[in-house]
Amino acid sequence: MLLKNKTAIVYGGGGAVGGAVAREFAREGARVFVAGRTRAKLDRVVADIVAAGGAAEAAQVDAFDAAAVERHADAVAAQAGGSIDIAFNAIGFFHTQGTPVAALSLDEFESPVHAYIRVNFNTAKAAARLMAARGKGAILMLTTPVSHMPGPGFMGHCVALAGVEAMTRHLAGELGASGVRVMCIRSHAIADAVAPELESSTREVFAQMADAAELSIEAMLDGAAQSTLLRRLPRLDDVAATAAFLASDRAGATTGAIANLTCGMLLDM
Repeated sequence: MLLKNKTAIVYGGGGAVGGAVAREFAREGARVFVAGRTRAKLDRVVADIVAAGGAAEAAQVDAFDAAAVERHADAVAAQAGGSIDIAFNAIGFFHTQGTPVAALSLDEFESPVHAYIRVNFNTAKAAARLMAARGKGAILMLTTPVSHMPGPGFMGHCVALAGVEAMTRHLAGELGASGVRVMCIRSHAIADAVAPELESSTREVFAQMADAAELSIEAMLDGAAQSTLLRRLPRLDDVAATAAFLASDRAGATTGAIANLTCGMLLDM
């Protein structure tokens, strides 16, 4: 098992991506603590993990509240013998897309920037403090190709995700000497994360984009898949498996990296 005897916190653990990653971490042997704002979704993930023989607990935590995040991290560390090994932030937000800059208000622009930067800062800071004191740990964040794409229509989202990737690089430089690795997964649209039964914010975003293009979500996703080198989109299990590997000791020489899960839609140069 890649993560045997490790302790992991998955923020946004009730969502499509967070839930998939939490389940994979548990399958690989980690004790998983899922955190988020909607208890019912968190409890469903915990139930799945426990039913499969894994160990998991859920807690309602508002990642916008730095003090709440710190308290939760301290409580998890206390249960786990003093620290945590892995922190994965899968929190996503629904924001209006398609507004040109001439019609974009400052509040609309700042909203995704504030949201993504704040929650990733809060969760990374809480984990870094505990990990650095112990001399090891892995912090993972999540972005999309929007961080590198030209507009129009999603300037705030673009700046927000580029900022998360910059945070990854900066923290890797700051925490590396303490034995803490910091990485980011940049995934293209995840087709099975927009299934109606998942009630995901991702589906809301794609529904809005599909309406603007006068297409169904399925037709839009198929077009996106055909524009990649692999002629497909990443799946939840692709993201989960990558997260588990990066969090494991097998990726012990990796930090400051942006894992490219765009199926070739975006190439790293």
